Amino acid sequence: MSRIGRKEIILPAGVEVKCDNQLVTVKGPKGTLSQPVHANMTIEIEGNTLRVVRPNDEKENRSLHGLTRTLINNMVIGVTEGFKKELEVNGVGYRVQKQGKNLVMNLGYSHQVIMSEIDGITIDVPDPNHIVINGMDKQLVGQFAAEVREKRLPEPYKGKGIKYADEVIRRKEGKTGAKGKK
Repeated sequence: MSRIGRKEIILPAGVEVKCDNQLVTVKGPKGTLSQPVHANMTIEIEGNTLRVVRPNDEKENRSLHGLTRTLINNMVIGVTEGFKKELEVNGVGYRVQKQGKNLVMNLGYSHQVIMSEIDGITIDVPDPNHIVINGMDKQLVGQFAAEVREKRLPEPYKGKGIKYADEVIRRKEGKTGAKGKK
């Protein structure tokens, strides 16, 4: 059995889960999320616990078991607490600011890079070198954060660029660093 797939999901107070025709809908204090699940997976709801059951031990069903449970668990966490990604902007003259619903970034290009908030995502700029992306949908938050980071990837020589707050950039020595070693 899958260790992750066999765990039960405990539904907090105020969270409703409906499963009809392989579409799981989770409704909570922050909103509603829906996710289609594979036809082989069965969702059992008893009181405030939810279980994902697979029909047999075929390879496809084993792989879908843990995936389905994790997707539903992420929806439950999303409608109760939400998800957050923090980004840091490093570099001389690199800064970000929020103008209305737009994120305006000065990243060393000859122009400003502007990204707009999308549905389900809120952008917060606590100071000119930090970006916080919040939302209910874990996949959407991660994808949007990756798109923002992609505008100026961190480089290994000076560490300039946009990086995740918990990311560690492996630094490289420049071409002059090897001359003194023989």
